[in-house]
Amino acid sequence: MGSIHDYQPLWDADRVKVGGKIFAIIGDLNGRPGITLKCPPALAERLRDEHQDIIPGYHMNKALWNTLFLTGKLEEILIKGMIDVSYQEVSTLLPAHVKKAMVSGENPKAIK
Repeated sequence: MGSIHDYQPLWDADRVKVGGKIFAIIGDLNGRPGITLKCPPALAERLRDEHQDIIPGYHMNKALWNTLFLTGKLEEILIKGMIDVSYQEVSTLLPAHVKKAMVSGENPKAIK
């Protein structure tokens, strides 16, 4: 299933969605570039304990979302892996009719 990118001026942030649901938010937090991603709670907590540049998700459910600061301290493989995890976390919870429409090639913007 594909994803869609848009910009949310109110948040001054880019959003990436699958099936109309956000799985990544990209923006700055106090001048530090970051990406906020969904994550299973146990993994979210472990990553925060292990990495100084990972904090509870900014303006999100702190148990399920982490913000990763993109300052060069986190390994690229970790960031890419967390993007994949977030995509899976969100896409797994999509209703069956949304998944079916996306697989069949329906316009994702038409999916509610």
